[in-house]
Amino acid sequence: MYFRFGRLETALKVFDHMPQRNDASWNTAISGCVRVGSFAKAVELFREMREDGIEPNKFVLASLLTACNRWAEMVGKGIEIHAFVLKIGMMSNVYVGTALLHLYGGYGFLSDAQRLFQDMPERNVVSWTALMVSVSTNGYPQEALKAYWRMRREGVVCNQNSFTTAISSCGLLEDEKLSLQVIAHVVVTGFETDVSVANSLITLFGNLGRIGDAECIFNHMEQKDTISWNSMISAYSREGMHKESLQLFSGMRHGNIKPDTTTFSSLITACSCLDHLKWGKGLHALSVKDGLDLFVSAANALVNMYSTTGKYEEAEVLFHDMPKRDLISWNSMISSYVQSGQCTDALKLVAQQIQTEKEINHVTFANALAACSSPKALLDGKTVHALTIHIGLQENLLVGNALITMYGKCNAMREAGLVFQTMPDHDVVTFNALIGGHAENEEQREAVLVYNWMREAGITANYITMVNILGACFTPNDLLKYGKPLHAHVVSTGFESDEYVKNSLITMYAKCDDLDSSAYIFDGLGNKTAVSWNAMIASKARHGHGEDALKLFMEMQHVGIALDQFSLTSGLAASTSLASLEEGQQLHCLTTKLGFDSDIHVINAAMDMYGKCGKMDDMLKLLPEPTERSQQSWNILISGHARHGSFGKAEDMFKQMLSVGRKPDYVTLVSLLSACNHAGLVDKGIGYYNAMTSKFGISPRIEHCVCMVDLLGRSGRLVEAERFIENMPVSPNDLIWRSLLSSSRTYRNLDIGRKAAQRLLELDPLDDSAYVLLSNVYATNGRWEDVDKLRMHMKSINLKKRPACSWIKVKNEVNSFGIGDKSHPQALRIYSKLEEILQMVKQVGYVADTSFALHDTDEEQKEHNLWSHSEKLALAFGLLNVPEGSTIRVFKNLRVCGDCHMVYKLVSKAVDREIVLRDAYRFHHFTGGECSCSDYW
Repeated sequence: MYFRFGRLETALKVFDHMPQRNDASWNTAISGCVRVGSFAKAVELFREMREDGIEPNKFVLASLLTACNRWAEMVGKGIEIHAFVLKIGMMSNVYVGTALLHLYGGYGFLSDAQRLFQDMPERNVVSWTALMVSVSTNGYPQEALKAYWRMRREGVVCNQNSFTTAISSCGLLEDEKLSLQVIAHVVVTGFETDVSVANSLITLFGNLGRIGDAECIFNHMEQKDTISWNSMISAYSREGMHKESLQLFSGMRHGNIKPDTTTFSSLITACSCLDHLKWGKGLHALSVKDGLDLFVSAANALVNMYSTTGKYEEAEVLFHDMPKRDLISWNSMISSYVQSGQCTDALKLVAQQIQTEKEINHVTFANALAACSSPKALLDGKTVHALTIHIGLQENLLVGNALITMYGKCNAMREAGLVFQTMPDHDVVTFNALIGGHAENEEQREAVLVYNWMREAGITANYITMVNILGACFTPNDLLKYGKPLHAHVVSTGFESDEYVKNSLITMYAKCDDLDSSAYIFDGLGNKTAVSWNAMIASKARHGHGEDALKLFMEMQHVGIALDQFSLTSGLAASTSLASLEEGQQLHCLTTKLGFDSDIHVINAAMDMYGKCGKMDDMLKLLPEPTERSQQSWNILISGHARHGSFGKAEDMFKQMLSVGRKPDYVTLVSLLSACNHAGLVDKGIGYYNAMTSKFGISPRIEHCVCMVDLLGRSGRLVEAERFIENMPVSPNDLIWRSLLSSSRTYRNLDIGRKAAQRLLELDPLDDSAYVLLSNVYATNGRWEDVDKLRMHMKSINLKKRPACSWIKVKNEVNSFGIGDKSHPQALRIYSKLEEILQMVKQVGYVADTSFALHDTDEEQKEHNLWSHSEKLALAFGLLNVPEGSTIRVFKNLRVCGDCHMVYKLVSKAVDREIVLRDAYRFHHFTGGECSCSDYW
């Protein structure tokens, strides 16, 4: 009686004062201690019982094994009891055998449990159910159902626990056909009205997404317990039906059913998104009021909710305030750090977990590997990989998939391939990870090869497979060789109707310079989601069609599609490509209004916009604190200073980045080499290039090589530039040869210029820049006959050079000018102002640099041609229309010529105004007769 009411001390006191004790007395005392959770006392009584010469019976042994199963520290004691059972010959007893099954199954010793079950001479429904529970809870629901069918074939009558386990296993498999067969058996045997079975059916239908069926069972239940309500709330939560979850919770409370931690965990999970966060916070407050926030499961759900909604600081505070943490707590917090980009903190937490000998599992390592998903973290990733081998988890499927993903993101595809080869099993996620890795590393052929392996292995592809493999196409050649055949395959396999695949097709065609096909697919979409619009806007912005991108952005708003951080980032990128400060500022205001001003990707896009629109002061206002900056933030900052000619500041920021523990990536080094290039610091640039591999472990890419060729060429070291190209670790592309050709024009090197032009035309026979630059080389060397021949050849193949164009924005209107343009409404005033400027600069010593007039005419005509340049027309317009005291901002699509550069300098001093000119390569800030580029561009 006292044990039944939890009065342990009183019960034991009565037991101790008994004058005589028989085996029933001992059995009752030991079983009572197990019932109230005093497992150590139960074992102590068992030892005293044996010392008194009382032989234990089957009930005592079963109770003791139950105690060992419930208390992890007693697993060794359980094995000792098993040995004792063998010694006294009680293994044939079905109760003892079943208790041992629960013990071995509970600790994951499945082979021992299965062998024990096979050796049992007598098996009843409880034994069969114990086996089913053991295999199902250890991740083998299919084996549990096999045991269920065997039990039925052997004529063992199922009870409610058997059905509950079978139904739960069906739910884990999400096999609808199999589930309906088991349900039919439940109905035939009349167990559908049993509360525990009905609860399992609600959970099953919830897992299958059949909410209507789950509601039907719930509504027809004559009796409902807390689990019934929790099962229905959990089903709603799984489907994201937060409103229905909360309404049911209200009904539960009005029905005087006391919610427990499971109730709150399910409800909090249902509210784990920004739209429903206010309800989640209300549940948090209610759980605190009821004292349920101290329970691990509820606290874990809260940590997950705050992490999912981006409230990482709240998640961290909750985690550290938890009085008790389990494995899920640690894994949730590690995942939260990874989601927030605090990868170092995530790895520190894993290290703490290992050092304090906390439990760790495959999920822990999957999260740890996710924290190493960048090239700079490759060494950390390899360390975590070594730990998985040490602990014996290297053959776990989830860990293997995480390893492939990590190596792919670290640009280490050789290691990713080795992991794939050593994995005992592969699933669709494995192949998707390997295909995605090859795609991210622009290894198109390998991505297609892995996809073919996947098909040969009989693994069914899903939409992620298609998205990944389509993402492997980057160039027009990729599109022809892989992209279009893959598109045909997408259609034939029925994936064309998938929203994500359609969006990937839009992106693929855009990346491969086929914007017409991209737009055709977009226009044909019946249901354009935010992802579709974002893909199209980003594609337009990426290809320099900023105006079209902004029009799409406006249209997206007009049709009522909610803007997200990706829409705003693409819109800002469009403003950046147009160098349109006003539109960029408006979009920046919109990000603040919509609450995305703290999103790091939006911040980076806004910073990039301000930097490329010449507003470095506004860019710096947005800059996060050094310890909070992402890698992209640092890269944008360094690149901004480089573009504006401030090498010293760019280098200082690079050193500051290193000092706070950030490692540079390949983009950082491109920006730094670009800064050296703009400043003409050849030796400094060579030093940083050499340090890329030796100090920072970054393999040179084509972008780094372009910087180096341009740096050497523009400084007149053409022979060194030529030698560098010969020894480059990557094949030279059009940018390499175009840079060398441009430098040959500057230094009138006809021999190297011809070689560069020949290589450029081998890559693209219709590259107009090759003809134009070679023509300029001939012109600077006085080879006018060769100039005429080139121009005649261009005319014969109907090839026109890209016209120079400059523009300036005044009062929200863009005013564009071509060479000698007289189409502007203010043309008469502009040319009058231009004459005034000419006389002004001549008074301060201006002499026309006719080396930039590349036509065979007399000097007077050459000077006249120079004063028809588009940037001079834009300057004249700016002086006429931009208010006094305001900065004049001019943009040009090509590199500014030396004569125009000189005029801008002289005008800035003569009129005492700041003039900013952004050409195709950099910003020029003219003030007081000086330029930020120090005449080196």
